[in-house]
Amino acid sequence: MTGTERRISQRFNMKLPITVKWNAGASAGETTTESRDVSSHGVYFFLPKDVKEGSSVEILLTLPNEITLAGPVKVRCLGRVQRTEAREAGEVGVVAAIERYEFMRSDETK
Repeated sequence: MTGTERRISQRFNMKLPITVKWNAGASAGETTTESRDVSSHGVYFFLPKDVKEGSSVEILLTLPNEITLAGPVKVRCLGRVQRTEAREAGEVGVVAAIERYEFMRSDETK
């Protein structure tokens, strides 16, 4: 790795609809948003407000046919916010490290 490069796995520019739940003590929330990129170790996505670094997050996403080659696959990712960055229009870019993930059966909703 060179300079400020922190990536340990290849990232894929993928705009996927995702649901994000976060919990940072008294600050908790849930929203539907979009990813900018994903890797096996993390997800970059957008939130309407800042979330504290270190906050736990749950990210629900569906990997498309183009990735799985076997139909859409729902995935629940559990992780932590590594950093945030202010974006235009009050939006916040969030980098979340994935600590654990699980594939969900098609009949699971939450």
